[in-house]
Amino acid sequence: MKIIAGLGNPGSEYARTKHNVGWMLVDALAERLGAGDWRQHEKGLVAEARIGAEKVLLVKPQTYMNNSGECIGPLMRWYKLEPEDVIAVHDDMDIPAGMVRIRKKGSAGGHNGIKSLIAHIGSEKFGRVRIGVGRPLPGWSVINHVLAPFSDEDVPKIREAIEYLLPAMECIVREGYDMAMNKYNPKKEKKKKEKEKERGEGENG
Repeated sequence: MKIIAGLGNPGSEYARTKHNVGWMLVDALAERLGAGDWRQHEKGLVAEARIGAEKVLLVKPQTYMNNSGECIGPLMRWYKLEPEDVIAVHDDMDIPAGMVRIRKKGSAGGHNGIKSLIAHIGSEKFGRVRIGVGRPLPGWSVINHVLAPFSDEDVPKIREAIEYLLPAMECIVREGYDMAMNKYNPKKEKKKKEKEKERGEGENG
């Protein structure tokens, strides 16, 4: 069993904000998988689905972003899961709007929702699916930025990113992180590695 947790804030006023892009992906995934009804459990809204033979618990914590771990930690222990069984989907200001990154583990990188997960899970060894929301505009604070809706220019980029990630989420569950990172992480990273390999072979040739 896997937990796919979309991080965000409850309440209609936050629904379309940058901080809730994790919820947006989980909602789209629930629709794609034909998940069951959402229900309350351990400070979160949860819905069950299947990806192949694997049971998946889709989760939208209701604790507000900075306390996301108060939902995910207890859920993980309730279902007797390991940190590696958790996949967290969240916004990332260090990535341009609409770009994505998949990682199998890592530090919080300054993200308070991930800090909370690490604290309550007791490990950094859980997956991350990061969706870029870009940096704040000049004069904007981080809080103002992440709690604002996407600009008209960025809305289609985010929509495309979510569509792009739906099969990626299934790939993570079916085939593992390494395969998903190879298939779905930005091509520029792959091309850079290929060029470095070619350069090395040329120098050795």
